[in-house]
Formats: sequence, structure tokens, C-alpha cells
Amino acid sequence: MLLQEKFKLLKGNIKKRGSAAVAFSGGVDSTFLVRVAHEVLGDKLIAVTATSSTYPERELKEAIKYAKDMSVKHLIISSEELDIEGFASNPKNRCYYCKKELFTKIKKVAEENDVEYVFDGSNFDDTGDYRPGMQAAKELEVISPLKEANLTKADIRELSKELGLPTWNKPSFACLSSRFPYGKKITIPKLKMVDEAEQFLLDMGIRQVRVRHHGEIARIEVSPEERVKFFDIEVMDKIGKKFKEIGFTYVTLDILGYRTGSMNEVLSAEEKTV
Repeated sequence: MLLQEKFKLLKGNIKKRGSAAVAFSGGVDSTFLVRVAHEVLGDKLIAVTATSSTYPERELKEAIKYAKDMSVKHLIISSEELDIEGFASNPKNRCYYCKKELFTKIKKVAEENDVEYVFDGSNFDDTGDYRPGMQAAKELEVISPLKEANLTKADIRELSKELGLPTWNKPSFACLSSRFPYGKKITIPKLKMVDEAEQFLLDMGIRQVRVRHHGEIARIEVSPEERVKFFDIEVMDKIGKKFKEIGFTYVTLDILGYRTGSMNEVLSAEEKTV
């Protein structure tokens, strides 16, 4: 299917729903979805952003700015995942608990604002990774218009660029809870360590970054093309010193670089040994 055909299908699927509340993180996918849904639905569209200890302040500020620039009705709610029973212990289906909490709250917001549907920004590529949050979305009848239209991340970036959205080349982001190996307890102090470490690298000019928290070890993932930036003694010393101040004992660079779902690789390895 050609890109413009997918785009037309997306608009048609949004239009037939009539009204929607979009789970809006300010990322590539949800910003594109809000932009198109607002064009189609007008004031029958609400963007809803949830704040929590797993959602960095920089992302919240960007979401607020994007919504304002698009003249979209934007509501901010609180959704503290660590208060959800079972979440902090970080089970393999952690995202199920998070998304169920989030979508339940957004559905309530939708009902209070006389909006019929809840949309999320899942795209066609998301079907290829372990994503228990999708089960929660299915149970709560959340609609994924981008996935319905077979739009991939690359498609969304291209269309976002055509629409002049500033997020067209924005690095991918996932909540900070994804930085911890399954089974390792998630706490606010640990989340703050990861957030501060990632912000430090972003301020240094690294665009795509994850700081994986392995206890006393910080495993840094950056896009493959950015790995070369670390091959400098002064840069390594600067990062090592800062990360120790943050609370890490050891600092490592993942030589394979950033890849989506790297924390799920252990699941694949376990399956191979069964």
C-alpha cells in the first residue's frame, strides 16, 4: 500500500469514530496522531498527557508546547505507576499494569468530556516486539489508528516531515521504567538516577540515548552512529565522573548501540533454552 493511501485510510478511520481522546506523550507517533486527528475531528479531539515519576519533565514540557502550537485541547492527569500493586517489582508484564492504569484514567476523561473513543499511538512496527501493554489496550477497547492504517515508524516520520511537525526526526523515547531488567525493583531514587544520567548525555549532544540500570552498573546505549563520540579520553572521563556522582559504581557503553526492546533480549534468550 502506498504511503498516501495509508494516510487517507488513517483519516477515514479517525473520521468514522467522530470523537476521541488521544494518549499524548509528545513523541513521534502520538504527536502525529494528535495533529491528524485534530484536523479531522476539530474540537471533538482531546490530547491527554499523564505525568508520573517515569515520565521526564523535559518530555512533559515538549508535550505541552506541541499541543499549544497545534491549538489542541490538552489535559494533564496524574498516573503514578509505582502506586500500582505489582508494578514496582518489575514483572515481565509490567507494561500491562501501566497501560491499564493509564487507559482507564483516559477513558474516564473521555467520558467526562463527552468523547466516545480513546486512541493510542501504537504503529504497525509495534506488532513485532513484546508489548504486554497492548493487551491492556485491547481489554479497554482502545483504538490504534496508526496500526489500523499499517503505518510504520518510518511512514510516520515521513508524513510528519511533510506536515512540518518538529517531531519528525525526534529520537524514540520510552518511559524510564524500561531501563530496568525484569525482576529488579523500580524505585523513585533509581528512576531519578536514570533520568539525570540521560539528561547529562542529552546535554552533551547525544540524540538517541538509553541508560540501562543494572544495579551498580550503568549500561549506556546510543544510536550506532553516535558511538564514535565516546572514543575520546576526555569525554569518557567526564561521563564516568558524572555517573559516579549520580550513584553508579561502574559505567559501560553497549558496543552494539541502541536498539528497541533491548531489555527483551533476555526473554528471547530464555525462550531458546526452554
